[in-house]
Amino acid sequence: MGKVSYSPGIQYVQGSLAKPKKVDGHNHGDYLIGTHRVAATENPDCTRLYIRKGETYKRTSALSTKEIAARTRFAAVKAAVADRAINLTTIGADQQAFEAQKNTVGGKKTFNAYLWSVCGAAYDAEHPKN
Repeated sequence: MGKVSYSPGIQYVQGSLAKPKKVDGHNHGDYLIGTHRVAATENPDCTRLYIRKGETYKRTSALSTKEIAARTRFAAVKAAVADRAINLTTIGADQQAFEAQKNTVGGKKTFNAYLWSVCGAAYDAEHPKN
């Protein structure tokens, strides 16, 4: 097993250090992933470095109908939130409703989260699940 050491001043790296570059429809290179163990242990070596092939995270199956529906819902709600956030006819009422629910149990703490919940509920009402 190899030990990982970084430049002076860098204690550890956690996450992707390098990703494959896609050129002309195919990948060049591999993933280089650094991890840092935070669990209690007696082993002083708490950093690891992994290399994964560039095709590791390539999807091998087609999207399911449930995934397509989720992506469709997300795109529609995202567009509705963007429209509603700049709609001058509803922004005042939305801000008042947001302030009224903000400090309640289960209330949304940001205006953006509130708009996502309102637009998501509207989408779900228009598109009931079978």
